[in-house]
Amino acid sequence: MKLPLPIAVLFSAMAMLACEKPAGAEKPQTPTPPPQTLAEARKGFVTHLTKKQRTGEPVEPPPRDLFTLVHYRSPAGQLAAYISRIPNEQEKHPAIIWLVGGFSSSIGGIAWTPGPSSNDQSGSTFWRSGVVTMYPSFRGGNDNPGSKESFFGEVDDVLAAAEFLAKTPGVDPERIYLGGHSTGGTLALLTTEVSSRFRAVFSLGPVGDLTSYGDDVLVFDPSDKREAALRAPIRWMQGITSPTFVFEGSSGRSNIASLRALSHAPHSASVHFYPVSGADHFSTIQRLSRLISAKILADKDPATPISFTTAEIDAAR
Repeated sequence: MKLPLPIAVLFSAMAMLACEKPAGAEKPQTPTPPPQTLAEARKGFVTHLTKKQRTGEPVEPPPRDLFTLVHYRSPAGQLAAYISRIPNEQEKHPAIIWLVGGFSSSIGGIAWTPGPSSNDQSGSTFWRSGVVTMYPSFRGGNDNPGSKESFFGEVDDVLAAAEFLAKTPGVDPERIYLGGHSTGGTLALLTTEVSSRFRAVFSLGPVGDLTSYGDDVLVFDPSDKREAALRAPIRWMQGITSPTFVFEGSSGRSNIASLRALSHAPHSASVHFYPVSGADHFSTIQRLSRLISAKILADKDPATPISFTTAEIDAAR
């Protein structure tokens, strides 16, 4: 029996968390920095997929008063996305691409169906606060062309979505941000390791090594060292130039061990790590989204003065 897409996305995210190592199991590691950037290492590489997966379900039509359904062109072809309604296209508004967790590569009603504060994966806080929000689907998701690539070709899809968003009337092309939760946070990290396109990047609950997700959800051979390395955010953080903020709840079930491992690995001065006290993998989303939204709306200086303090993160509820 197929689940409705919003529920399927939620269950996929829950399944993803369940197959990761428990907090504390992933020891801090300091991999040797590679001589290349991730963008350089990816050039000319063709991933080998061990299985071809597509969702094969049409995109759910969004509420017209909230979202517009668009299609953006990526190397995989025309892919579907939602963009929240822009109240005045004569003005330039900040915008964020929000990457929902899970493995569906699809979009659906989760975008306009907020969850409780303990687990609101919708990202709706952004568009409700006035930040234009784009939810892209990826290759192999919905009824899109191509097959899922477990965080390889999807990086190119995110960058293509950003180029589409930058040309959207009413969007300020100089104030486009990237954010994501869980697998979306991992994809956000990989994307900022490839490109400095985004004004700032917010990664909630990522992992540094995709093999912790488990072989059953990956479509490449994780024992292939090059395939795995090109999808491992922990290896490439020295190449990050955009301000990048990595968060995870420090309580309960979470990827806090991954955050610690990432923070101990070589990384550029542009990357900042924040354990969130009193929160777990899911309860971080809504409280941080409110704080991040406020930072984005106030970020009008060309120097990108976004920063966070432990005190304001602890105070965010």
